[in-house]
Amino acid sequence: MGDGKLLKEMGIRIGERRRELRFTQELLAEKMDVSVQMISNLELGKKAIRPENLIKLCDVLGVSADYILRGNRSDGELHSFMEAFSALSYEKQRLLESIVDTWK
Repeated sequence: MGDGKLLKEMGIRIGERRRELRFTQELLAEKMDVSVQMISNLELGKKAIRPENLIKLCDVLGVSADYILRGNRSDGELHSFMEAFSALSYEKQRLLESIVDTWK
């Protein structure tokens, strides 16, 4: 996989997670003590992230570096998802299962 594609995929994951947390780019930048432009460039896949900023990003977004870099969820992240899934009604669980089945 080329660097450009990897950076774009990382940017997509960063943006998705930021929106899941209902953070603006400004809020994420503030929490990381970086510029909004840096966050924008990361999400657009225009710039690589420095290791020290990757650590900050993962801490603020509550995800692993493996998730940001490769899209792999950690056991803890999967456990949190399963707890949330278990708390859903039976109907909502079936709906999510049907959505997942269409993506297989």
